[in-house]
Amino acid sequence: MRNPYEVLGVSPKATPEEIRKAYRQLAKKYHPDLHPGDKAAEERFKEVSAANDLLSDAEKRARFDRGEIDEAGAERRERSFYRAYAEGGEGPKYWTSGDGEAEGSGFTEDLFADLFSGMGRGAGGARVRMRGADVTYALRCPFLDAVRGAKTRVTLPDGKTLDVTIPPGTRDRQTLRLKEQGMPGVGGGPPGDAFVEIHIEPHAYFQRKDDNIHVEVPVGLAEAVLGAKIQVPTVDGPVTLTVPFGSNTGTTLRLRGKGVPGTGGRPRGDQYVTLKVVLPDSPDDELRAFLERWAPTHPYDVRGKAGMA
Repeated sequence: MRNPYEVLGVSPKATPEEIRKAYRQLAKKYHPDLHPGDKAAEERFKEVSAANDLLSDAEKRARFDRGEIDEAGAERRERSFYRAYAEGGEGPKYWTSGDGEAEGSGFTEDLFADLFSGMGRGAGGARVRMRGADVTYALRCPFLDAVRGAKTRVTLPDGKTLDVTIPPGTRDRQTLRLKEQGMPGVGGGPPGDAFVEIHIEPHAYFQRKDDNIHVEVPVGLAEAVLGAKIQVPTVDGPVTLTVPFGSNTGTTLRLRGKGVPGTGGRPRGDQYVTLKVVLPDSPDDELRAFLERWAPTHPYDVRGKAGMA
């Protein structure tokens, strides 16, 4: 992976806002939904997302700038210590991406072999029994899979595959625990756990805020002025929405129960549709002639109403 600053086209001294802005522009440009079947755009989108994952996390960014982790977020080998791999509990951030360089199992096995060679016994001949290390894997998840739930298979850097169930309503950076799917134990000790951190990819037009979904939908001038029934997208598929007579850009309509499935006993969220009135692409002489007659007898001050006068 290239240097994340180069991927996003920002300076190493860029502010968090500059990083967010660069990421949003590139994510929209290369989003797979806008380039179906384009593998190059898909790979570029993944590269941009990975760079943003690292640089948008203040702690990871600082560690990268200090040279403690590489472009994929993996620990650099010279900074790895026995304790980080051998202890149980929460465990280390062992893997950060499926295609990043792993501080892999060979290192751990060599270290254990040096410490507990031959019969797997410690000082005085006592057998050493130790729980395996936990591992962490960062999984990129499409927006709709996180909302609706999905099943996927991930491959760890050592070649091991894990089946992961993504629950409906999963949030960005939420961590899923896969019991006893980590590193093997020593001397008959139990395996560690695998922790899968979910990184949700942005959608081309949906945005999530808490358990609600927000989307901006363009409407024609006649639809806005006269009212209409239109098809709008939801996370479950398109539905029919009534555009009220006299709607304007910024008018927001609610679709109850069309948001993110609730978790922990919470009800399902709603979807909010914000209308954006769009004029015809090419000039319309008939419309222009009508407005030339209409405007002088129907004045209204839109900038004064907005406090800009």
